[in-house]
Amino acid sequence: MRIDIITVSPDLIKSPFEHSIIKRAIDKELVEIHFHNLRDYAVNKYGKIDDSPYGGESGMVMMIEPIDKCISKLKLERNYDEVIYMTPDAEMLNQQMANTLSLKENIIILCGHYKGIDHRVRDLLVTKEISIGDYVLSGGELAAAVLSDSIIRLIPGVLGDETSALSDSFQDGLLAPPVYTRPSEYNGLKVPAILLSGNFPKIEEWRTEKAIERTKNIRPDLLKKSEK
Repeated sequence: MRIDIITVSPDLIKSPFEHSIIKRAIDKELVEIHFHNLRDYAVNKYGKIDDSPYGGESGMVMMIEPIDKCISKLKLERNYDEVIYMTPDAEMLNQQMANTLSLKENIIILCGHYKGIDHRVRDLLVTKEISIGDYVLSGGELAAAVLSDSIIRLIPGVLGDETSALSDSFQDGLLAPPVYTRPSEYNGLKVPAILLSGNFPKIEEWRTEKAIERTKNIRPDLLKKSEK
């Protein structure tokens, strides 16, 4: 997989890709990450990539020309499955979406900034818009890192245990059950006896019950979705 990230702040987003699981995926050549500074496609020699909005609203808007130039250049080099725009006014990222995107070959992620982007970019160039929550960030860089992490960890060979991601929260529409490790007792707090029993069918029953219980208590909306 190749992910191209278009941003006005490449230094801001690079760090998450230089550590842990994502770095190992890059080192294994399971994924390529490329950062593109939008100011390299500025409309003048001063690096201008934004302007005031028509209609008198406050703030600055990212211009269509630099974005179009950058995306067009990338598309001349290869075909892209998706051109994704990170924005709070979009469909919310979920596990099913991450699963689907992890099967793609080439993805562009456009990071918003300032007041947003000229809407013509969304109409003409963007194929998918994704939000990571009902709140506003200073830019789309952190959101792009979140999206990338959620996708990359699902690529076969990235995680040490191929089945690990299958037991994550949301994979089956439920929150994950509690997990424990050694010691079996700490300051009087004991690991549930069923997990030490070796009775794996019963352990799976317990996990399912706890997953449903946690989901009902913490995210009942997930259960309502599954009932529709």
